[in-house]
Amino acid sequence: MRSRKENCRCHEKVRNQRRDYLHKLSRIITDRYEAVAVEDIDMKAMSQCLKFGKSVMDNSYGAFREMLRYKLKDQGKELVKVDRFFPSSKMCSRCGNIKKELSLDERIYYCGCGNCMDRDVNAAVNIREEGRRLLGTA
Repeated sequence: MRSRKENCRCHEKVRNQRRDYLHKLSRIITDRYEAVAVEDIDMKAMSQCLKFGKSVMDNSYGAFREMLRYKLKDQGKELVKVDRFFPSSKMCSRCGNIKKELSLDERIYYCGCGNCMDRDVNAAVNIREEGRRLLGTA
């Protein structure tokens, strides 16, 4: 059985590994792109309402977004926050049709126009395009 001190060291190591990974990933993204669009998600509300619990808070999305923000700013680049109520998951990235209902267990997005793609990829395309629109480059 581990002592309390060993347990604390283990948690610290994991925390440092996560922070190191986020710094490296944010640096790669910052160096590669002139602007980055992210969804302005309320992680606290998401953890309470959607029954994801602590797993949502463990992913360090807020820390990652902050790292992106200051690294982009240092290089004179932009971080665009897309409104949390923008229907990124429910909107077809091809035709713009918006589904009224889309449950979390539907992992493939199907549209009447024939578009069939991973739900997260569809949302990412929509966020990218909304970011371009907000920047005035679309």
